[in-house]
Amino acid sequence: MASAVDIRRARILELVNQRGYLSSEELARALNVTVQTVRRDVNCMDAQGFLTRHHGGASALSQAENIDYSDRQILHLREKEAIGREAAQAIPDGASLFINIGTTTEAFARSLRSHRALRVITNNIHVASLLAPAPDCSLIITGGSVRLRDGGIVGPAAAAMIEQYRADFGVIGISGIDEDGTLLDFDADEINAAQAILRNARTVFLLADHTKFHRRPMARVGHISQVSAFYTDQPPPAGIRAILQENAVRLHVVCGDITGQPA
Repeated sequence: MASAVDIRRARILELVNQRGYLSSEELARALNVTVQTVRRDVNCMDAQGFLTRHHGGASALSQAENIDYSDRQILHLREKEAIGREAAQAIPDGASLFINIGTTTEAFARSLRSHRALRVITNNIHVASLLAPAPDCSLIITGGSVRLRDGGIVGPAAAAMIEQYRADFGVIGISGIDEDGTLLDFDADEINAAQAILRNARTVFLLADHTKFHRRPMARVGHISQVSAFYTDQPPPAGIRAILQENAVRLHVVCGDITGQPA
C-alpha cells in the first residue's frame, strides 16, 4: 500500500508534468501542505531524477529542449562549483586547454583564476570573461555567431577554429548521459564544437552533475569511453560505472560518499 508521502509525491509529479512549472507555494496550496514539506519532497524527487528543482519551485524534466540558461545558472550551483574546483586541481600551471559551453564549465573556469600562464581556447564568452583576471593567461575566443542568451559562440566557424589547435586538456559539459554511456546534447552547433574538442585534446575531462543521468536529449555527441576523466557529484548508475572501469576512465565524485576516487 502506498504511503502518504508516496501519494503526495506522485501528485507533485502529475502536477508539474501537466503544467511544466509550479512554484513551491502553488504546490503547497494544491496539496494542502506546508511549503517546507513541498521543498523536502521536491529536493528528494530532484535527486531521484523525477523532476527538476528550481529556486522557488519545480519543473518537469525536459526531453526536447534545454532548461533556460538563467535557471541553469542557479540549479545545483553548489554541486557544480564543487565539480569545477575538483577538476581545476588537476590542471597544472602553463597548460593549454579547450573549454566549451555550459554552466558547469563556467564553474570550472572560476576555479582556474589563480592558475598561472594558462593558454585557453573557448567558444564561451563567459569563460573568457571569468579567466581574464588569471595571471599571464592567454585567451583565444573562437569565431562564430554569439548566442546572447547564454554567451555561447556557435556555428561552423567555432568548430573549424577548434580543429586548428591541439591542447593538453579539453574540458566539456554535457546535457545528458544515456544508460549505455552515450553523451547527448540539444544543439547541433554545440555538438560540433564538443566533438572537435574530443578529437583535439590530449586529455578530456567530462564535467556533469547527477541530473544528467536522467536527461535524454536526442543528439549524439560521443561516448563516455572517449573521455579521460569524469567529474560528477553523485556515484553514477552501475552500468555507467562498469563502462568507466572497462575503459580506464577515472571517476571523481565530489559532494558524496566517494571523493576523488578512481573508478
